[in-house]
Order: sequence, then structure tokens, then C-alpha cells
Amino acid sequence: MIKVLEDVRVLDLGNFITAPYASMLLAEMGADTIKVERPGASDPFRVHTETSNSPFFLAYNRNKRALSLDYATPEGREVLYRLVKTADVLVINVRPGVTERLRIDAATLQALNPRLIYCAITGYGQDGPYAKRPAFDGVGQTLSGLLSRFHNTDDPRVAGPAISDSLTGLYACMGVLGALHDRERTGKGRSVDVNMLETGMAFAIEPLAHYLVLKEDQPFYFRGAASQAYVLRCKDGKRIGLHMSSPQKFWEGLAKAIERPDLLVRFPTREAKLHNYEAIGGELSRVFLTRTRDDWLPLLEANDVPFAPEHQLAELEDDPQVRHLGTFNEMQDPVHGKVRGINRAVRFDGDNDSAFLPPPQLDEHTDEILAELGLSASDIEGLRTRKIV
Repeated sequence: MIKVLEDVRVLDLGNFITAPYASMLLAEMGADTIKVERPGASDPFRVHTETSNSPFFLAYNRNKRALSLDYATPEGREVLYRLVKTADVLVINVRPGVTERLRIDAATLQALNPRLIYCAITGYGQDGPYAKRPAFDGVGQTLSGLLSRFHNTDDPRVAGPAISDSLTGLYACMGVLGALHDRERTGKGRSVDVNMLETGMAFAIEPLAHYLVLKEDQPFYFRGAASQAYVLRCKDGKRIGLHMSSPQKFWEGLAKAIERPDLLVRFPTREAKLHNYEAIGGELSRVFLTRTRDDWLPLLEANDVPFAPEHQLAELEDDPQVRHLGTFNEMQDPVHGKVRGINRAVRFDGDNDSAFLPPPQLDEHTDEILAELGLSASDIEGLRTRKIV
């Protein structure tokens, strides 16, 4: 494994997704990432299903070591302070004011370690009228306007993975990497502040720019119309995604593949296609229902059409390109046994090995980490007796 962050130590004091995901991304680049959890107040994702080490916990906590430490107590806090002095990065996601109350805020910890990069993740920012409100993924998606680009019906259900949470973790990781680079120049750490509201807005940059420039909301299907993207059901019920974009050659290839040259006459320009998105979608829907997906795929590929079969998650491992990339790997989880997972999406010199290790058991590395701080076996046993670890 190429560990570009091999000499970086990260402390993850987070729960749920945003901070754990940011720290896991750093771990997958080689950082020594320590998940610090308070006894009796561990990450709720550990038991988010009926089994321990739930799939939720597994998804966001690979490649970490685990330390059980009650840093809300004076004695436990002193141990955390010792750990902070050895760290490069600390990531936490709590409401504003919590870290000050616990005396683990940026000012306190950077006074102990001026090189520390302190990444605080919140729902709405450190202050303002919403700052103290609770925030989860659905709230971040909704408030930022992101959900309005994917959901416009009266159905109260929300589909899909956690978007706002994951985006916030990605932006937090990016901020930490920038601060690490800056520290090489200045020798000093930085406070990195990321919130779910602004990361959702940043991700919706295209429809937001549309509004800011033209002073109008982008129509719900405008992006699909502008890019001429379609999802079409075939005779066997399976679906194919198309994305023609603007080059005329792709439309010509599609017309040839489906034997419909009349579409080039009826919709000859990009503007004609843009304004007739719904009509074209109807035409294509009827055409693709005449053959199975397996019948259509070679015809589309032979005519250089931008296409893809719509995969269900269970189909991904069997996809030839996914197999070629070596995206999946395998680990032995102490709870679930043999488990498949994916390597990091970033390759360094062609290497995407993520040293895919299972998420740590609660308290798994406590003795090991405390010993690294210079605590003796009797010191550690005393902390256990007093329920500090």
C-alpha cells in the first residue's frame, strides 16, 4: 500500500457519518487514525442494526484503531491532552459549544499542540440563528436546496444514500489535506470549519449558479434536458442510461443504433432537443421497450453511444470494468466473517490499495495506544478500575 499520509496521526472524536467518514478517508491514505469513544457513549452506528459492528459502522470506520476514553472527566481529559500532543489532526462533529464545555475546543488543544489541525464539523456553522439546532443528513439536504433537485413529489419518503453527510465528510477531508500542506509552509496548525449547509450548497453549484445569474429557478429536469440524459426501460424490465451531451456525433450514433434516422430530422439542433426533452424521452422509451437490455448494449457500443446498463448494487462485482479496476477487496470481520468492500477511489502511482481492515471493536486498542503514550500497565489498570477507559 502506498501510504501518502503514513506519518500523520488523526484523532477521530466523531459519531455517525461526517467526522468518521473524513477520518476514514485519511486512514485509507495511510494515516494512523484513532477512533476515540467514551465508555457508555460510543458511536451509535456500532449497533445501528441488530448486530454489533453494523454495516453502517463498517462503512465509515475501516482502517482505524479504537481507544475507549472518558474525556468528559478531568482524568480522562488529561489522557486525551497527552494524545493530542502526539497528533496532527483532530476531527469532531458536535453542536457548537459542546467542545468548549468539555474543554476540547480548538483554542485549548492548539495551545497544547500548535501544529494541530482541528477540524470541526457542524450542521449550520459555529454561530447564527440555527447553530444550536440538531442536524442530520435529511436536514442538510433539505436546507441547502440539494434535496429540491432530486425530489419534487408529494411522496414523503426520501430515497438514496446519505448525500449531505458524505459530502460534508469529503469537504472536511479536503480541508484537512489543505491545512496539512499549509503547515509544511508555516509550521502551524489551522482550524478547519465545515458545515452541512454550505457543503450542500457548494455541491449544488450548477443549479445555484443558474439562479444567481438568471434570477430564476432551474427547472427540475433542466439538467437532464441540457445534457440529453435518459434512463430507459427495456423489454426485460432492465434499464439503460444514456447521456448524449452536445456533440452531434453521439445523436447520430444513437439514431443508427436504434434505426431511427427520423429523429435527426425532427430534432436537428441542440435547442430543438433541449425544448423537446419530454417528447424525445417518450420516443426513446417506446423504442427501447422493443428489445431486451442485452440486445441493446452491443448495438449502442458499436455506434459509440455514451451508455451504461443501470446496475443494481448486487451486479457491481460482476461488471467487467469493475473487475478490471480491482475495486473490491475482502476482509475478515470479527462479527460478520468474510466481508467484501471497496478500495479507495484515489490511486497513487496506480495503487488503490486501502489496507482494508475491519472497523475496530470498542476498546480494542486502548492498552496499545495508552502504552504508546508512556502509561504503564498499572496506570492503565487504574484507569480501568476508575472507569476512565
